[in-house]
Amino acid sequence: MSPSQIIVLATPVFFLLIAIELAIGFKRQRNTYRLADAVSSISLGMLSQTSAVFTRLLRVGIYTALFEHMALWRNDVFWTSLPGWLLALVFYDFCYYWLHRMGHESAVLWAAHAVHHQSQDYNLSTALRQTSSGALLGWIFYVPMALAGVPPLVFAVVALIDLLYQFWVHTEQVGRLGWFDRWFCSPSNHRVHHAVNDPYLDKNYGGILILWDRMFGTFKDEDDQEKCVYGTRGLLDSWDPLWANAQVYAGLAHDSWHARSWLDKLKVWIKPPGWRPADVAERFPKPAFSMAQMQLYHPPMSRAVQGFALVQFGILLAGVAAFLWQADAAPLAHNAIWFAVLLVSQWALGAVMQGRIGMGMALMLQSAALATATSALGLTEWHWVFKPLTMAIAIILIAISAYSLRADGLFDSKNWWLMAAALAGSLAGDVFLMFSGFFIPGLVSFLVAHLFYVALFKSGQRWFPHRGALVATLGIGVAMYAFLWAAGLPPALRAPVAAYVLVIALMAAQAIGRATVLRDGPALLVALGAGFFMLSDSLLATNRFVQPLPWSQVWVLSTYYAAQALIVGGWLLGQQAGGSAPGRSQPAAPSAAITA
Repeated sequence: MSPSQIIVLATPVFFLLIAIELAIGFKRQRNTYRLADAVSSISLGMLSQTSAVFTRLLRVGIYTALFEHMALWRNDVFWTSLPGWLLALVFYDFCYYWLHRMGHESAVLWAAHAVHHQSQDYNLSTALRQTSSGALLGWIFYVPMALAGVPPLVFAVVALIDLLYQFWVHTEQVGRLGWFDRWFCSPSNHRVHHAVNDPYLDKNYGGILILWDRMFGTFKDEDDQEKCVYGTRGLLDSWDPLWANAQVYAGLAHDSWHARSWLDKLKVWIKPPGWRPADVAERFPKPAFSMAQMQLYHPPMSRAVQGFALVQFGILLAGVAAFLWQADAAPLAHNAIWFAVLLVSQWALGAVMQGRIGMGMALMLQSAALATATSALGLTEWHWVFKPLTMAIAIILIAISAYSLRADGLFDSKNWWLMAAALAGSLAGDVFLMFSGFFIPGLVSFLVAHLFYVALFKSGQRWFPHRGALVATLGIGVAMYAFLWAAGLPPALRAPVAAYVLVIALMAAQAIGRATVLRDGPALLVALGAGFFMLSDSLLATNRFVQPLPWSQVWVLSTYYAAQALIVGGWLLGQQAGGSAPGRSQPAAPSAAITA
């Protein structure tokens, strides 16, 4: 049984303990849970486990190679005896202490570890909040175990024991435990570790034993007069699982890029977190951390969004469990495709809870991911469900949004009918291309859809307001058509393909020109969507008329759905801001109309 399968089997126990903690909190009137934060933390735990499928070489492979070729003492009989197992567990915990400590003392290691600290709540769901990039450098700290001859199996088991032990210490419902607190990592000791208060900062690194902290001067006892405040000093303020993993890396990359000294460019990554070159700090100042200004991130969620989040979370949990259960036996390509589906779904759920997108858009993105995956993996029956469903959801989203905006007096029936017609043409094209022998009807359907898009983007604007964009898109179109012609484009398709290439180039030119006039976020999203359309059609044509592309369905459909989602999402935001009036210059925030 693989470690991933063990985690799947342990998951019901985790949730049982979470339920018990939640019930105790309500009984004591000391509830420590918020729905969005708990879902976000557990979602990051899911992402950590699913991404670990692809980092197994770093986590186990390098260790095994070092053990096989560089171990200084080989005695498997000892290490698999009771004293050997106990020694290996203590050895692992010692190595973990130094990994954990350096994760707070070196910026590049903190970039990975910070994910675990970002929650401003402290409960058992926080324990599941884990990094997805820790394996990149974390393996270095366990090299001494490989050199000492600890067998890989023993290493893997004690690592799992150490990890599982740390689950229960993430709670505020368990107080001090007397003598236990003096020797072991306990809830009291670990609350100190997660706090950002000055007296508690960077203390209590032990995994199982707190003895290491007492030995090396990093222990701090919890003070009843100093209530722990949780989170990080650079607040995440987001439920986005991708940004949670990338936030600190992005900040380090920014400072390293702008540092004038090559030595400082390197120091940014090695020095303690928060260190910045003097020239970077002067050009890009950051306010000093203040406990008084530390606010709880808690964007409002309607009851409908809360219900949606709970249902989506349950489905995601089942999907992750299924993925992990079969991941070790599945081909790498299949794992990568399903991992992408789960990642899109997790991002969409976080975006809904944060109010960045609506529930309809989330369903469209998730259906698009499933349509792409089922096509790439040859699951034809399911593909026949999700491919038309995706654009059907988009049409329903447009209809609901139109109904909502009509009441606000922001409804322009002509524009809404143009958008609906463009999506309907796309839906027809999708259906035709699902069957062999219907390429021409599919091509014509998409051509008509693009004509509606051109008319939509023209509304309120001049024809092709940016001449450079028109020249560039037409140039790309001509080059693509010449490429297809030289590759042997069938004579019967030359005229239809030429017309299609011309129309999509004009659509992209109109969308880009519109964005240069409006100069706002929604118009930029629409222009990006038009660009993705050109890319998707180029990939489709190359795959069909030039040579088959590896993973062609993944590239063609993912770029196609990215195009549709960007256009629909950007256009809806623009309509909420007041239509396509050239005077509009600021992007709109999502409203009830868009979060339908």
